Amino acid sequence: MAEHRSMQRAALLDAARTLLSEGGTEALTFPALAERTGLARSSVYEYFRSRAAVVEELCEVDFPVWAAEVAAAMASADGPAAKVEAYVRKQLELVGDRRHRAVVAISASELDAGAREKIRAAHGGLVAMIVEALGELGHEQPRLAAILLQGVVDAAVRRIELGAAEDPAAIAEAAVGMALRGVCG
Repeated sequence: MAEHRSMQRAALLDAARTLLSEGGTEALTFPALAERTGLARSSVYEYFRSRAAVVEELCEVDFPVWAAEVAAAMASADGPAAKVEAYVRKQLELVGDRRHRAVVAISASELDAGAREKIRAAHGGLVAMIVEALGELGHEQPRLAAILLQGVVDAAVRRIELGAAEDPAAIAEAAVGMALRGVCG
């Protein structure tokens, strides 16, 4: 029975990823989840109390996988500048991944304070990955530099998600350039 519930929960999360990545926040409804999984709508409520709970669990499940991919890219890079580049590039590469699209499709304002705090903490872990490399590059305040660098990455992510006029590869190149050389470099 526990295995069945676990499989149903996984199917619901997978359906939620698909709904969010295909149709955004409006698409994530309990009737749509029920339809995608073949469950009765009332059964969906046995697994999740709200849309925010679905998104919170998606973040808890998917964010560590995403962060591990960024960490692996950084680990395979040689030297601190290459680590910074890998940090930026891997995050921007993951924008097209439906796990990422699902998490960003719903605004943080729809989540309760506890869920927002979990997401903030997860992002803090991502920022912490790059602090050492920035310190090695000579930044006097590597933690602050890491936070600002993540701001550049977040802006590039939003630009890509908006379907900006620029090609995603051009956005990635600009973000890497900002990360490595700054605005005037």
